This record gives sequence, C-alpha cells and structure tokens, in this order.
Amino acid sequence: MTSLRFTEQPLSEWMSRGGNESEIVMSTRVRIARNLIHHPFPMLSTNQQSEEILSLMKDVLADEELKQFGKLIPVSMNELEELDKQILVEKHLISPSLANESRNGAAFISEDESLSVMVNEEDHLRIQCLYPGLQVQEAWEKAARVDDIFEKHVDYAFDANRGFLTSCPTNVGTGLRASVMMHLPALVLTQQINLILSAVSQVGLTVRGIYGEGSDAIGNLFQISNQITLGQSEAEIIENLYGVVLQIIEHEKNAREKLLHESRLRMTDRVMRSYGILSHAAIIDSKEAAQRLSDVRLGVDIGLIESLPAQVINELNVMTQPGYLRKQFGENLSPGERDMYRAKLIREKMGN
Repeated sequence: MTSLRFTEQPLSEWMSRGGNESEIVMSTRVRIARNLIHHPFPMLSTNQQSEEILSLMKDVLADEELKQFGKLIPVSMNELEELDKQILVEKHLISPSLANESRNGAAFISEDESLSVMVNEEDHLRIQCLYPGLQVQEAWEKAARVDDIFEKHVDYAFDANRGFLTSCPTNVGTGLRASVMMHLPALVLTQQINLILSAVSQVGLTVRGIYGEGSDAIGNLFQISNQITLGQSEAEIIENLYGVVLQIIEHEKNAREKLLHESRLRMTDRVMRSYGILSHAAIIDSKEAAQRLSDVRLGVDIGLIESLPAQVINELNVMTQPGYLRKQFGENLSPGERDMYRAKLIREKMGN
C-alpha cells in the first residue's frame, strides 16, 4: 500500500473543477458512518477482530460497481509514515482519529481524491465524498450510491427506533454529517459573524474550524454542518443545510458590497498590504499566512486583484501547512525554519 501520490501534490484534482458559489463556499463534504452487526465496534475490538473487518471491507471494495467512481487506492495506516498521515489529514482525505487512534485502520481513496472510504476509524466504515463549491445534494447522492453497494454485501448495525448505530451517540440515526467550508471575511470585518453563527446554531447546525471539532476558524474559514442526525431524514438534513448556507452566502455578499461601497479605499489598502507582505516576507507563521491569504482571496473575489487565480490561494492553503512544509523541505524543521520556508514558498508561488 502506498500514499505517495496523495501526499506529493497539494491540490486534489476535484478542487480544480469549480463549483456553485465557489467565491464563498470552498468545498462540500458528506460523510456517512456505518458499523457491521455482530462485530464489536472499533473501540472495543481486538487486533484480530479489526483485521477481520479490514479483510471483509477489502472484499466489498472489489465490487465491480464501485469502479464507476474510479480506481480506489488502498492506504494502510500501519504502513504509513506519521508525516504522510499528517498531510492526508491536512488535505481532509482522512480524519485525525483514523491517523492517530485506529487499530488496523485504512483508507481507500479515489485517484481524484473526491471519495475516501475509511475503515476501522471511530466506526467500522466511513464513506466520505468531497465536492468543490456548494454541491450538497450531489455529494449526498454519490455517498448514498456507495453506501448502497456496501449494503449489498454486509449487514449494518441498525435499530428500528434509533436508526444506524454508531460509536458516538451524536451520529446515531442517519449517521450522516454534511458540511460546507465557507470563506466569510466580510462578515468578520463587519462584525456580523457572531450574530450569524448564533442564528445558525438555533436551527440544528453547528460551526467548527477548518479541521472540524475543536479546531479554530483560521483564515476566516468556517465549517458549517448538521448537528442533528437522529429524528430527521437524510433529505431533511441536506435541505436544511443547503437553505441555511444560501442565507449565509447572501449575508456575506451583502457585507462585501457594503465594504466596497463604504470603505473601498480601506479595503484596497488591506488587500494590497497583505498581497505585498506575502510577496516579500522573509518569514511568516501559519496564523498570519492564513489571515493574509484570506485578505488576498477576498481581493481576488471582489475584483481588487485581477492577476492572481483563486486556485493559487487554494494551493497555498494546503502548501503552507506544517505537514506539507516538512515533506518538501525536511522532516525535522524547527518552527522558525518552517516560517522561513513558508514565506519562501508563498513568494515563489505568488511570483509565478
């Protein structure tokens, strides 16, 4: 098993395809959690039992129907260097739980990296689909098709009253987590973000940082996802998320127009200062880089910067992460050396 093709390139193929509302919605993700009946859940399973689950899942993944989603490349956590695991987490191809806590964990990842099937994570099976922009329905339909193929071969742990049974009670029911990654700099700058996010929490959704639960919303990136999995159907969860995201998009667009109308000179100054710092800095830490890249991305999206493709910012959001820097410039980099190489990489990329 190998993961080199996934850790050498910063930009996943699916990210370059574009999507609806892509100037605000960076990506859409749908994840389905499932467990097999008559098998201990991963946290209680022995090494032998987790090996049996992995062997069973490999057989299922050989199903001819799955070829419609492209070749699925197996990646064993036991055979993977810690640095490669970190990069896969940074690219959202695997979860931190699979990377750090799983027993006989593995991921089966499509060549374009839009589909990832995680085995022996917190649950026996987690099916994840990634799409660019706002494509919640499309991501759900793809995940559901993969789920249907698995269900032909294995029996899921299911209760007539509670739905699908999962290791974490918050996933019981549909086992569905749908989320969108949103870039909301104007709502932050106009100090509307807390009001918006408070309203979101009142309608069964939750807001997290770029790497999910417990992470910070660095670079004005916010992950909006469903909080309720029990008592709602999959269609209701998807519809609710989609409707709320459309409202947030509208608020962000209005905030951007307000900034341009009332504070165009200040906005231009902010964007160009960040552009200048990124283009010439000798050292820059990850937090400042994320904020400056957010400013520049806003400048690109509202037309203040015309010479820089948004895709360059997407690449830099991955390339400036600690794992990727260590992969490119040396595994034993000190924090100061990472800041130096991060600045060097940004200068070169923006210069090109």
